[in-house]
Amino acid sequence: MDSSSLFFTLISCVFFMGLVAWISWRKTRGSVDDRDGYFLAGRGLSSVFIAGSLLLTNLSAEQLIGLNGSAYGYNLSSMAWEVTAAVATIAMALIFLPRYLAGAFTTLPEFLNDRFDDDVRRMSVILFMLGYGLVTIPSVLYSGSIAVMQLFDIPQLTGLGYFPSLVATVVAIGAIGSVYAIFGGLKAVAVSDTINGIGLLIIGILVPVLGLIALGQGDFSDGLTRLVSEHPEKLNAIGGPQDPTPFGTIFTGMLFANLFYWCTNQYVIQRTLGAASLAEGQKGVLFSGFFKVLVPFMMMIPGVIAFHLYGPGLGSIDQAYPRLIRDVLPVYMSGFFLAVLLGAVFSSFNSLLNSAATLFALDVYAPWSKSKPDGKQLVRVAKIASVVIALFSFCIAPLLYFAEQGLWQVIRVFTGFYNIPTVVIVIVGLFTRRVPALGAKLVILFHVTTYGLLRFVFDDIVTIHFLHQYAILFILEVGIMLAVGMWRPRHRAWEFTSSSKVDMTPWVFAKPLAFSLFSCVVALYLLFSDIGLASGAGLQTPFAVMMIALVAANLLFWLWQSRASREPSPRSN
Repeated sequence: MDSSSLFFTLISCVFFMGLVAWISWRKTRGSVDDRDGYFLAGRGLSSVFIAGSLLLTNLSAEQLIGLNGSAYGYNLSSMAWEVTAAVATIAMALIFLPRYLAGAFTTLPEFLNDRFDDDVRRMSVILFMLGYGLVTIPSVLYSGSIAVMQLFDIPQLTGLGYFPSLVATVVAIGAIGSVYAIFGGLKAVAVSDTINGIGLLIIGILVPVLGLIALGQGDFSDGLTRLVSEHPEKLNAIGGPQDPTPFGTIFTGMLFANLFYWCTNQYVIQRTLGAASLAEGQKGVLFSGFFKVLVPFMMMIPGVIAFHLYGPGLGSIDQAYPRLIRDVLPVYMSGFFLAVLLGAVFSSFNSLLNSAATLFALDVYAPWSKSKPDGKQLVRVAKIASVVIALFSFCIAPLLYFAEQGLWQVIRVFTGFYNIPTVVIVIVGLFTRRVPALGAKLVILFHVTTYGLLRFVFDDIVTIHFLHQYAILFILEVGIMLAVGMWRPRHRAWEFTSSSKVDMTPWVFAKPLAFSLFSCVVALYLLFSDIGLASGAGLQTPFAVMMIALVAANLLFWLWQSRASREPSPRSN
């Protein structure tokens, strides 16, 4: 990139980022001074902002590079992480969200305190804060910085060495991203996420289209023909034992990992807790599920296109997407792309920072404070906590460069310490009434100990895929809680007390849309399988039959739900 192109890229990037910041400021000024305003956006988020924020919070630069790299080097099996997340969004919309909003909870540990006791709340906060502070926030900063450096060759542009360039990029991205979380609260995060999400969708559609045009040497249809006819094995999403994501893991540990992420992870669910109503929350969550279904087309097909264009000769699979961007994206779009890329990084970082500060203010400072702090004091404490956590993450993030086993291994190992016990405790807590706090405490201690032994002592002996280990631990830990519930049940059954602060009327189309979303997941796996595009011989007859059956099932379900919604509800005398 020559100096004039670089100058144009930077100027246009600053323009787009400034526009996002200005719109976010206009939307949030004067509305983030009290507790609900800062932590839950005044409980006024619409479905658009919920969906946009969930999309950008979940998708960051490492997905752009990592998923495309996986498709380039292997096949589409890694789409399971994104596509099956849609199933978890269904569970969130129909099962978890109604209970969270009915209790008017601000944080997940607050619910655990209501269901169990303050000790369980403290233990969960410790797990979340350690996970966020030591791994998740630094890893988002690190991976985002690496992505920016790969795509725009920061060391060459600045003349700095690789590690100094990494440190400078981490601090620059972290400092800018912190502004949204510290001064604007959840609403600023949600607004900026939504605007950046629109940009991500534009780039996500544009890059594969331009890639197919390049593959077809100027003709989109020729490029599409080459994509589906040559190397059809690249379009197979049914992963085998040697693929990055074996197909069987979808039905075991991945299910629970996604349930944790979409239904119990504070930094993801916090924007749903700020919904203006249950209906708006359900719309936003389900819409985000449909965005997840689009991820293979936006973030994996470009990797397959790169394989067709460059062959298997790239030095690293992670070079596939940066190389494709440099070759197909016009220079006049580079600034917009950089703004979108940085927006994706900012989104994950500032969402985590906002949630970590929320947990500290509401679940650490407030319960342990001798005097009951008011809303403004809690907001002030959260802002101070955000600054401290951000500075701490600036120090930790560059050190991940020295992780011998790579970033993904670090994230995978340390997230496993708290994801499964959290899901277990929340699910058992929601659906039982007699299981005591002792069960939750034993599960946390059992999981941390057992998982630590599996990862650091018996890692070479236990060769079961880590996602299957998640499933085994989930079953054991549910069993522990239920056994404790039978052995030492609560003297008084837990009663859920509704204290909702928003309209709790469910969205009339929530269930039929959830059915259609699940059908889209099934359809994607049929499309990218041996009876679909991966066959190399076009779409097979079984594919057509199953698609017709899916469409018919959807029509029948929507018709049934439409009639049910028109029937008058029974009234009590």
